Amino acid sequence: MDPSLINWPAVVIAALSAFAVGGIWYSPALFGTPWMADSKLTTDEIQKGNKAKIFGFTALFALIMAANLAAFLAEPKTDVTWGATAGFLAGIWTFGAIATHSLFELKGWRYIFINGGYSIVSLTIMGAILGLWR
Repeated sequence: MDPSLINWPAVVIAALSAFAVGGIWYSPALFGTPWMADSKLTTDEIQKGNKAKIFGFTALFALIMAANLAAFLAEPKTDVTWGATAGFLAGIWTFGAIATHSLFELKGWRYIFINGGYSIVSLTIMGAILGLWR
């Protein structure tokens, strides 16, 4: 790893991409409704959530994830293809963690695939951004 190869503006954009993907992924048009049902949450409960806490920590964790992925990709050979591949592989890794936790929480496979799928897609896009914007 060569820290001088980390493009910090790309890290920020990669982190922001997780918000864009999440906004689409968890919208009622895609997986929002089944995710809410499997989470046993209502619209009222979600609306009562502390938005500053939720979005603030989500931004922090997305930034940590993007910076961590950028550190792994901080090599001269990194390009968009390798970035997307590394992001996909990181997504598979996190999918496994999500599945393990969810199984112990007695969640169903639909819930696991919704959350794990988001992780795979968002990390693949993060990696592509980081690989492209060298």
